[in-house]
Amino acid sequence: MLDIADELHRWSGLGAPFAVATVVAIGGSAPRQPGAALAVDGGGNAIGSVSGGCVEGAVYERCQEVLAAGPGAAPVLEHFGYSDDDAFAVGLTCGGEIDILVQRIDPAARPEITGALAAAVAGESAAVARIVEGPAELMGRALLVRSDGSYEGSLGDPERDRTAAAETSALLAAGRTATTVIGADGSRCGVPLTLLVEASVPPPRMLVFGAIDFAAALVRAGKFLGYRVSICDARPVFATPRRFPEADDVVVDWPHRYLDAEVAAGRLDGRTVVCVLTHDAKFDIPLLERALRLPFAYVGAMGSRRTHLDRLDRLRETGVTELDLNRLHSPIGLDLGARTPEETALSIAAEIVAHGRGGTGTPLTGAHTPIHHEPKISPRRLGSPAA
Repeated sequence: MLDIADELHRWSGLGAPFAVATVVAIGGSAPRQPGAALAVDGGGNAIGSVSGGCVEGAVYERCQEVLAAGPGAAPVLEHFGYSDDDAFAVGLTCGGEIDILVQRIDPAARPEITGALAAAVAGESAAVARIVEGPAELMGRALLVRSDGSYEGSLGDPERDRTAAAETSALLAAGRTATTVIGADGSRCGVPLTLLVEASVPPPRMLVFGAIDFAAALVRAGKFLGYRVSICDARPVFATPRRFPEADDVVVDWPHRYLDAEVAAGRLDGRTVVCVLTHDAKFDIPLLERALRLPFAYVGAMGSRRTHLDRLDRLRETGVTELDLNRLHSPIGLDLGARTPEETALSIAAEIVAHGRGGTGTPLTGAHTPIHHEPKISPRRLGSPAA
């Protein structure tokens, strides 16, 4: 649901009811992950997607039915599987399975939902937990949990709320959207309740060092992937907003000083990616010496193989360990045969995705590896305690 928070927040502001269909569980090669949503308003307008097209029509109709049922309409849990046996059946042609919760939202009566949408739009860390499996009278109840551990709304019982808030806080700290199971009485055993926890965290950071033409292309790729992209270069003639209009920040500073300042301010976390494109030792070495000692998601540096070997020797001289050197992606990017800045940016972006998702970077044709991978990185701030 929070993946379409912008439009749902706008709908909430109008005060009119709408229906939200949310993927709550998947099996096999399902096209969308839990939390993906399709919403329908009273005028029949639809936004979002739950399956990439396979079952959208059926889900849209179910949303309209729940809306028409009026205030207090019970949420509906729908299951869709493979439909090969019947060409006219509604199902997933990919062979996967999905469970979808369809729920009517009356904004004035659901402040925990509207609060979650507002937090997501504002880029704040927050999570909403909804009961998606359990007694019928509890289905769809929700709790909004904020980054400081406070919560709003109720799942119908104070002890249940405290347990759910603790479980939700753990998932929020990891930046994960997932299901979790608690006991209906608030314990972690007994009659189970399944919660879908949707976490919203600020976008991850991409730090690009070196205000060159390749950087301009990488900024566009980073924005496309959902990063907040910052360009940093010590040369003011090159590091200008006019040259990098799509960057969120254009900073004139020595790279290592800028990195130190961002770490000290708590603005970087375990999802941060660092791309060093300067291939100039006086900039690269102090920067990489610091970056490789921090638990960033990805650190890559541009340069020839000869530059790479020289860079490794210089970093060893500063005391960087072999274990940390093994985290350096250099020469940066996957082997795509890239030549142009745009092709090179694609190569770098592909390596960042493959590394973050645990992909191999090999062609899927003829491979026997999973198509989808779970992320390996979390948004925990550098220096903060582990969740």
